[in-house]
Amino acid sequence: MPARKMRIELFDSDGNRYTVSFEGQLTREKALHVLDLVELLGGVSSGGANSGVITQTNDYSKYDKTRLIIQKHFPLIWFSSKEVQSIYERELKEPITLSTIATYLSRMAHRRILVRMRMSNHIKYRTNPSFSVAAIKQQIHSRG
Repeated sequence: MPARKMRIELFDSDGNRYTVSFEGQLTREKALHVLDLVELLGGVSSGGANSGVITQTNDYSKYDKTRLIIQKHFPLIWFSSKEVQSIYERELKEPITLSTIATYLSRMAHRRILVRMRMSNHIKYRTNPSFSVAAIKQQIHSRG
C-alpha cells in the first residue's frame, strides 16, 4: 500500500495558523488521532461543543446545517444523501426533503468540499481531504 499524505490547516480565534501533516500508512485510527490533535489545538469541537452549535440553528441556513451535520458525523467516511437526511431530521428535529439534501451535496461536490463517487445507481460522498475544516467554518461564519 503506497504512503498517504494528510494535511490539515486551521486558524484559531487569534488568527494563528496551524498546519498538521501526516505521511505514511494512513488508517482510520491514525486519522482520528490526527483529528484529536486538531481538536486539542481548538480546530474542531467534539461531542458536546459541536452539538451545541448544531442545536442553535436559528442563525444557520439549511445548507449550513447540512454541512455541520456532515462535519460532525462523516468527517472521514463515505455516506449517502439518505444518511445525511436521517441524521439531519433526528438531530435538528425539523423535516428536510431528500431532494434538498441531494441538491446541497451536489453543490458541495461541485465546490470541491465533498468528493462524489457513483456506484451503479447509488451516489456516495465524503469530505474532500484537501478542503480544511477551518475553511468550512470560516465560510459558515462569514455568511452569517
